[in-house]
Amino acid sequence: MNIDIPEGKDPIGYVWGEMVPGIGVAASKFSLAVYSHTTLGLREFEAARLRIAQINGCVFCLDWRTERDGVKVEEEFADAVSEWRTTDLFDERTRLAAEYAERYALDHHSIDDEFWKRMAEHYTQKEVVELSMSLGSWLAFGRLNHVLGLDVACVLPSHRS
Repeated sequence: MNIDIPEGKDPIGYVWGEMVPGIGVAASKFSLAVYSHTTLGLREFEAARLRIAQINGCVFCLDWRTERDGVKVEEEFADAVSEWRTTDLFDERTRLAAEYAERYALDHHSIDDEFWKRMAEHYTQKEVVELSMSLGSWLAFGRLNHVLGLDVACVLPSHRS
């Protein structure tokens, strides 16, 4: 870890909640909101989230699987995300979510009119905005946690024992 955590303190709670409470608490609420208020289907949500996790290298994010009503994506889904261009496990919405995540994270200047045309065929404008905000959250906070070395200690508050 690249931040000194006092003995007995939860690393995430300390860094996000105590070190910078004016920023960290708001960031945490935004981070959790993309899970609580999403209207996106589980497969496109997870394809985008996992592609960002793969790019960021966030240990926790790579291991995490979003669950909805007791359902998670299949075990081989994460490997398929790495191969989003060629996998036969994805429909066009899921493939586009992974592609958008990759372009958003690695070369947002490459997002051209041809891409937006394909997105408009499969996503509403509201869904594009929601997906974009989710990507921003995952990109920023996954990188923050990885860079600070917190990703090995990260546990979402709703999953603490």
